[in-house]
Amino acid sequence: MDPLTRIRAICLDLPECSERLSHGCPTFFVRAKTSFVKYIDGGYDEPGPTIWCPAPDGVQTELVDAEPARFFVPPYVGHSGWIGVRLDVDPDWDELAEIIHDAYRKVAPKKLSAQLD
Repeated sequence: MDPLTRIRAICLDLPECSERLSHGCPTFFVRAKTSFVKYIDGGYDEPGPTIWCPAPDGVQTELVDAEPARFFVPPYVGHSGWIGVRLDVDPDWDELAEIIHDAYRKVAPKKLSAQLD
């Protein structure tokens, strides 16, 4: 299955999530205003598809240090704790769903985040 199709299914299953293009890339938003996942189909020095998303405090360093082939600090938003995930390096879809849910929780209002519990 196409990685975007899988990412889209995970994201759009979350409360009040929507999708639109942002800077030419499919991007997923909470309540149509706060982005939590950006899908990039190659570019920014990455040969294959990636997602960029905010991560809980400390997770970016932990993941990038543990698996630099799969995780990276994305340009522009990496300084804010966002992580990049390479989707062409044997993706673990359960782990990706968890990463996306954590990204959603990071930016969603508490009332919406609570619906995931």
